[in-house]
Amino acid sequence: MKQKKRQTRHGFMARVSKLALGDSALPIRFMYKTIPEHSNDTGWRLFTGYESAEFLAEFSNLEPFPLEPMCEADPTLDELLDSNAGTVWERPPEQSWQQVHDFEIPVEEVPVEVS
Repeated sequence: MKQKKRQTRHGFMARVSKLALGDSALPIRFMYKTIPEHSNDTGWRLFTGYESAEFLAEFSNLEPFPLEPMCEADPTLDELLDSNAGTVWERPPEQSWQQVHDFEIPVEEVPVEVS
């Protein structure tokens, strides 16, 4: 299989909701791509759509997780990974993925020290 050149494939990790991981995992129904945080990060953030604001406020509820097993479990994810930063996708139950244009991607505050 030929390796595709993709903006998102420079890294291999995404931040994934804990609700989408483990034995009782719910399917991914919402995802967006932000600017990657480090060289292994693709910038993708994957969610089930059932996360509350309180759940999302806890940084530990988004696990760094490799994209490959996520795509093996749900091959429809793979076709979206060519999307650039700023792209948002949602998949209502029993429907196909749809691009979202009215969601504002959260900006993660990163402390910077100037020396």
